[in-house]
Amino acid sequence: MDFIKRGINVFRNNNVFQISENLDENIKNLEREFGKSADLSIRKLNFPKNLSIIHIEGMVDEQSVNENVVTPIIQYLKEIENLGNTIDIADHLLEVISLTSINLILQWSDLIDGILEGKTMILINGNNKAISLGTQKIQSRPISEPTTQTVIKGPKDSFTEDISTNIALVRTRIQNSKLRLERKKIGRITKTSIAIMYIEEIADKKVVKEVMSRLSKIESDGILESNYIEEAIRDNRKTIFPLLQNSERPDVITANLLEGRVAIFIQGTPFVLILPVYLIQFFQSPEDYYENNILSSFLRLMRIGSFLVNLYASSIYLALITHHHGLIPTTLIVSLMAQREKVPFPAIVELLIMELAFEVLREAGVRMPRAIGPAVSIVGALILGQAAVEAGFVSAAIVIIVATSAISSFTIPNTNIVNVARGLRFIIILSSAFIGFYGIILISLCILMHICSLRSFGIPYFAPFAPFRIRDQRDALIRFPIHSLLKKSK
Repeated sequence: MDFIKRGINVFRNNNVFQISENLDENIKNLEREFGKSADLSIRKLNFPKNLSIIHIEGMVDEQSVNENVVTPIIQYLKEIENLGNTIDIADHLLEVISLTSINLILQWSDLIDGILEGKTMILINGNNKAISLGTQKIQSRPISEPTTQTVIKGPKDSFTEDISTNIALVRTRIQNSKLRLERKKIGRITKTSIAIMYIEEIADKKVVKEVMSRLSKIESDGILESNYIEEAIRDNRKTIFPLLQNSERPDVITANLLEGRVAIFIQGTPFVLILPVYLIQFFQSPEDYYENNILSSFLRLMRIGSFLVNLYASSIYLALITHHHGLIPTTLIVSLMAQREKVPFPAIVELLIMELAFEVLREAGVRMPRAIGPAVSIVGALILGQAAVEAGFVSAAIVIIVATSAISSFTIPNTNIVNVARGLRFIIILSSAFIGFYGIILISLCILMHICSLRSFGIPYFAPFAPFRIRDQRDALIRFPIHSLLKKSK
């Protein structure tokens, strides 16, 4: 607002500044707006009318600007040089410039936004309109295989950091005029582009309206990754359970759109948000629909079982060894007690030490360079476990239990729900240490009640189990044949 106080000749209309007819004042305003940035390119042409070609270096395709903008304009200006200043060249330039994305703008804010988006702007002296040219340079890595969601069978392409590329990957799969796309900009400083995609006759209109409403209420200086949006629009911000799903696979987004969900694309990240979601979705893999339904159902049940093993194995062992010796066969309890004779710590301390050690190794494997990360995790776990047992630091049974629990987590296809289990596991372990199985049952009931209370954009999170929907059981714990799942849109 500083340039208003200084009396710059930019007038206001409906709280929006319009472009001035004075080219020199427009240039001064731009230099003041951008602080005379070194990468702000302003090229002035002075015949027969003064005009300026403006863009930010590095954000535009320089070759396209030179061939399709500068050269045609110079040639055109030479042709009309003898006509003097009697014609309005703004409309004529629209026909001269050979670009598909070209339009006239009147508002100063649109001029600034266009320059920041990588467009080239043309300002003409004596004209209060600017010509906006789509000369953005597409800066993105090539389409490659997914890095976090491994593909065993199915399409091997994945999203990139460019929102236009990601949208195109989905549109090539859904070639239907009912596929809707709405764009927004979020972030007072970053002005990050996002796109909301849904299929009009399949998606719930109430959900779409609610998504738009929540996005419009986001107040943030910047959006750098999809989690910024996820945390801002989720129903319950105090839960550790993921109420939105994200994926870097176009086939996953396509399948969810066909099921009536909404997808949110964010510029600068390959992860696309999906909503609303059910808890059971996080145990389903895209490969479930590319394999035989019997095999897919078995693998899905195995994933759910692995999640429960990851969540409860350590706490059940602790409850048995600490509070419920009578439930363990005599020969086994003798063996377990013999292993613990030289261990100087209580069972709870012993278990927590190993759990934390494995968590540290897991995190180290993720953060280290990809070439050596897995090797460090595996070798580190083997050496650490063997050394700890030989030193009498922990018992062999604890190493087996913790290793089994850790390995079980790798069968779950979604990392968000794995992280939930990692957090809940320690809570259940502590409750088990105090009151044994009673603590496990009590915490489990609390978790179950919490899950049943959650909503994802108004949809029950624990559906189709609570509320129970018999029709939706065809693709919940098990998967029915594909032909029985397919349905025609209205």
